[in-house]
Amino acid sequence: MNLIKVSADLELTVHEFPEGSYKKQNKILRHLIGNGCSIYEHVMPKRLYTELHMKNCPTGVPGQCVSVLIDEEGRMKKDMGINLIASYLYETYKHRMPIVGNVLFVGEKYTGSGIDFCGIDGEVFKILKEQLDNMRQMAVIMKRIQGGGIR
Repeated sequence: MNLIKVSADLELTVHEFPEGSYKKQNKILRHLIGNGCSIYEHVMPKRLYTELHMKNCPTGVPGQCVSVLIDEEGRMKKDMGINLIASYLYETYKHRMPIVGNVLFVGEKYTGSGIDFCGIDGEVFKILKEQLDNMRQMAVIMKRIQGGGIR
């Protein structure tokens, strides 16, 4: 199963969810977030569920529930651009706390010891990727109109 990475410069990429121990998975997830991420934060942006209609609670099917991983210390780092897509989903306009840097959209699953991250279920993945692609295209157009110069 896969996860989706959306960068602050509006690049959307797909990656295989890492296998292995928690330690190995966490190392790879932090590396995917990039910018020296040493600890990630699990966020559940409201619009991911109200507007994109993703499930916000794990079901019996691994990866049907989707959440977002961000750099916990991102706002303290220099030169971290605002992630327009994640900030929109997070309703930044209400609390003025934008999400910066790269983010990962991951699945969640029940395990014997609680809830773990996993790749996103295939059907859910197709729907979410299409929605994020559409949001990305609109954000790119808006940046061009405003003179942001994104290709």
